[in-house]
Amino acid sequence: MNIQDLAKSIHGELIGNDDFFSIDGFTGKFTFLNDSHTGDIVIRHWINATGVEIAFNKNIACLITQTPNDGAIEMAERLNFPLIITDKVELANAYALSHTINKYSPNSTNVVITGTNGKSTTSHLIYHILNNAGYHVLTNTDSESEFNTLIDPMVSKLISDEVIENGELDYLVIEVSEVQGWLGNLMENHAALMSEAINPKVGVITNIAMDHIGLVNSIDDVFDEISTVPKAIGDGTCILNHDDDLVMKLDAKNPFYTSMSPISDENAVYYNGEGIVFMDKLILTNDELPFRSAHFIQNILSAIGATISLGLDIDVITDGVKSYKALNRRFAKLNDEPLILDDFAHNPDGIKATISETKKLLGDNRTLHVVCAIRGSRGVEINQLNVDALVQSMDDSIDLILSSSNDVVNDLNFVEDDEREVFFKTLNENNVEFTHYDNLRDCLSETYKKADKKDIILLIGAQGMDPAESLLNDII
Repeated sequence: MNIQDLAKSIHGELIGNDDFFSIDGFTGKFTFLNDSHTGDIVIRHWINATGVEIAFNKNIACLITQTPNDGAIEMAERLNFPLIITDKVELANAYALSHTINKYSPNSTNVVITGTNGKSTTSHLIYHILNNAGYHVLTNTDSESEFNTLIDPMVSKLISDEVIENGELDYLVIEVSEVQGWLGNLMENHAALMSEAINPKVGVITNIAMDHIGLVNSIDDVFDEISTVPKAIGDGTCILNHDDDLVMKLDAKNPFYTSMSPISDENAVYYNGEGIVFMDKLILTNDELPFRSAHFIQNILSAIGATISLGLDIDVITDGVKSYKALNRRFAKLNDEPLILDDFAHNPDGIKATISETKKLLGDNRTLHVVCAIRGSRGVEINQLNVDALVQSMDDSIDLILSSSNDVVNDLNFVEDDEREVFFKTLNENNVEFTHYDNLRDCLSETYKKADKKDIILLIGAQGMDPAESLLNDII
């Protein structure tokens, strides 16, 4: 690769030096400024003059940015340092991902997972099945969903670091956000762009629902973003949720279906009430499933469909499913008496599904205490949809508690007044009683004190609920 070809490929303008800066050229690694070494390429959404000077002193190959600030261009010209300015930083990250896979993992079989709900559990399940079978696998899925955006070179760095340290990969399992943006601006076709860069043999589309309000403003917008993914997957197999009407409108070349009810298609795996069925054979009974809730069974079906499409033996797949342990904050049990469950339900579909599944665990004379963290700094619209989902889920068995989590969130996740007020207004209008706490520690402590041993406490929400487990360890 030469620097002019790189700049052209990402629709960039080259400033400063017209060649890579380091003596030995480009090492092949894309990374972050703090982690960079001689010959690496750094991609940043924005860079200032200080950042350019740091890159110069670290002798990296070049910098790529979308937003040069505070004298960055002048500094690059003064130091004769190569700075590529692109209108779309996602093009640079897609290029980095494709280049990294071709250089460091050219022989791996790649899987991509996207959709609104269930991406992380499905990805982690696929990873576990393959890892349990003895393959060398890398996934970008983590318990806090920090690495699935692909709007920075993190996944490229993870791949190159893993191969350098532990050798060639057999499989890459990459989770891709279905909708992505930066500074409130939608990165159009993000999922398709990243999927194409990964060149998957199998692609999973879990469902199509509302999230990321502000970047997209209707379900049609979400569909438009995901609808280009099957084309990006190309000749690969698309694992499609047969129960989702919008997913079934996607134009996939080689579909494989999953369903929570029997379907007559040989390219399908489904749940029949007693367990999971493939090719008219019960391959996993209810007792063998790691969890029984409907939305998690759908994730299991997607993972099984993906690994069947990869050519794994059924016995290998079922062994992996049976031994699976869930990610943190995926309907995780934190305590027995009272039963405390913690789930990363942070959008309307996730909220309704999680509360619905938890209600099934309630016996007579038990109360379900739903503790919900309001989403901070995400706007009124998503919080309106979330509180609407809560209202639809309420009944006399539920005690609703809200937290703004001021004591545990940073300024990027702080609950604004209008976000809190839309919760209060909607609940009051629908005569739903609730308690609100400014701080998560107070919220958890008071809820734990008032709950009977036979009750259930369900913790839901995104960043504002992430520290709950550690706080509860103290409280209990």
